[in-house]
Amino acid sequence: MEKTKLTFREKTEKFVTKPYFIVTLISVSFLLFFAGQPGTPLFYITILITLWAKRWDWKYFGMTRPNWPKTIIKAFLFSIGLFILSDFLVTPLLELYFGKLDLSVASHIEGNLSNYVLYLLLGWIIGGFCEEIIYRGYVVKRLAIIFGNTNKTWLLSAIIASIGFGFAHYYQGTSGIITAGIIGFMLGLIFIYNRNNLMLLVLTHGIYNMMAITLIYLGKARMITDWVHEFIN
Repeated sequence: MEKTKLTFREKTEKFVTKPYFIVTLISVSFLLFFAGQPGTPLFYITILITLWAKRWDWKYFGMTRPNWPKTIIKAFLFSIGLFILSDFLVTPLLELYFGKLDLSVASHIEGNLSNYVLYLLLGWIIGGFCEEIIYRGYVVKRLAIIFGNTNKTWLLSAIIASIGFGFAHYYQGTSGIITAGIIGFMLGLIFIYNRNNLMLLVLTHGIYNMMAITLIYLGKARMITDWVHEFIN
């Protein structure tokens, strides 16, 4: 019986979904981050190719149609929780030992409405959507399944993804790397319990970024952190 010949699209899907390809891609991208170089473009290219090969099946990354009212409410609550954790606890304590969080890359947002609007859009598109597709939808989910698809492998994958997520923010200094890593791990935990609702993570991340960018625009980026430092002293 003659075998059916695979199309180019099917061959591509077979290749980009192989465990060794996924693990190699993640390893190389993370090594670039550790070396202070951008590894994100490799993820962008691979995810686009994967989506095309799988005929735009977003379920592969955990993206399904959510219960919108419930998801939006949960996203607001999670983002506020992350913001409180970050600004009231994590960042102030880390800065005592590793120096200030470096936000100079976003310094030109303060008082500039056009830059503020631009960064809000980027915060939603790049930070909210793209980063969640990469770190939770791709890294966490794919590694968890490759390692055995158990609760332990999902937790391990969330830890691995948070390390890469932290080093992807190397431009924020040591405090920024660790803070981002902790936030990334918390997002990973949220994803573990909402594996088929990546939109919840997108909204949570986007709202969190929106709050942070708004404070920078208002010149209040360090308001809470500095207050905590004064309280400690």
